[in-house]
Amino acid sequence: MTNFIFIVADDLGYADLGCYGGRSNCSPTLDKLAANGLRYVNGYSNSPVCSPTRFALATGRYQYWIRGASEEPMAGKARNNPEVGLFPEVPTIASMLKEQGYHTALIGKWHLGFRPYFGPEKSGYMHHFGPMSGGVSYYGHNARLPGSDLELDGEPYDEPGYLTDLISKRAVDYVKARAAQKEPFLLSLHYTAPHWPWETRAQGKIDPEVCKDIAHLDGGSVEIYQTMIREMDEGIGWVVDALKETGQLEDTFIVFTSDNGGERFSDNWPLVGGKMDLTEGGIRVPYIVHWPKGIQQPGRVSTQHCLTMDWTATILDIAGVTPPAHHPLDGVSMVPTLQAPGAEFDRPMFWRMKHNDQRAYRMGDWKYLKINEFEYLFNVTVDARERANQAKRQPERLAAMRAVYEQWAQGVPPIPEDANVSLVYSLADMPAR
Repeated sequence: MTNFIFIVADDLGYADLGCYGGRSNCSPTLDKLAANGLRYVNGYSNSPVCSPTRFALATGRYQYWIRGASEEPMAGKARNNPEVGLFPEVPTIASMLKEQGYHTALIGKWHLGFRPYFGPEKSGYMHHFGPMSGGVSYYGHNARLPGSDLELDGEPYDEPGYLTDLISKRAVDYVKARAAQKEPFLLSLHYTAPHWPWETRAQGKIDPEVCKDIAHLDGGSVEIYQTMIREMDEGIGWVVDALKETGQLEDTFIVFTSDNGGERFSDNWPLVGGKMDLTEGGIRVPYIVHWPKGIQQPGRVSTQHCLTMDWTATILDIAGVTPPAHHPLDGVSMVPTLQAPGAEFDRPMFWRMKHNDQRAYRMGDWKYLKINEFEYLFNVTVDARERANQAKRQPERLAAMRAVYEQWAQGVPPIPEDANVSLVYSLADMPAR
């Protein structure tokens, strides 16, 4: 049975990695995985903000089916709310693989609802280590409240250390333990890096000021941000080495991505915008897939369009798992692109955001985009920066794509009026990007 590792970075920009044009040597491990695997250049996150994307990853469906995923993102206001989270009765990638005989673990960020109503073990994970909230300090391990936000197997927990390294080391121990037990596994390896606050391994200790305000609006730099990526990349390298040492690398399917586009110090070139935006910079993200046993002609670049939930569908496909009839997937398996060089198929993709009343639909070369009262039409294959609006030149195409979007939107629940929009910073904090 094939093992699975689903690695998710937090707020990583499209072009931060070397293999995506990054200007710093901060990702040698990931670059090597890409060189020996597949790299997708038309890959998207299900949302331009973290927790909604994680709902889609967990369920293999558009996040709009679950009330909690309408939070942009889920914040502290969701505490003690039994409606805002990943309901335990919803099938997940972890619960479905667990039923198939896989050991399942989430090492890293949960961010899918608070206790007592929600938690990793309620949604199929047999082991969990990591933070329950969104952003946390890397040494203090706290979120917006004092005290550690970490849990270990459902119980409050803390230990000293740099969180990125703690996550990586736990992942190493986990893959070695599965080899010793001869158990196939799903490891959801969900880093908080390179999400704020801006802290690196060299800091070496808790910063009380950061713990007071983890948004860290007056801190950070491009160099610190890139160091945070490099330290995550090193940890991924430790996991890859552990797979090699235990003879598991050949038949372990690894996929790496980000939960949304980049934030303050990210490199999204040539894309415009970032986190919270449905412009390309907010939703186009890296996808690196490594699977020596299953990829034909590794080292390729695929232009196949895909969303986060498609990789959930892909993993279930490889594992031979059929979801329950009451849980039809919106995700589409990417297995054909692994097996046949050049294999591509049409993949319509839809997004919406309460923030700025945004909507988007990409099909083929074209993207329909609405932000507040303004509508746009872009050929993103030739105009990835979305600077040459074709709406006036091609009104028929605009109308047709708008109609397709509206038909899709009628088939999913509307955005709840009380859905939360949380902006960490505004123009008062820094100029427009």
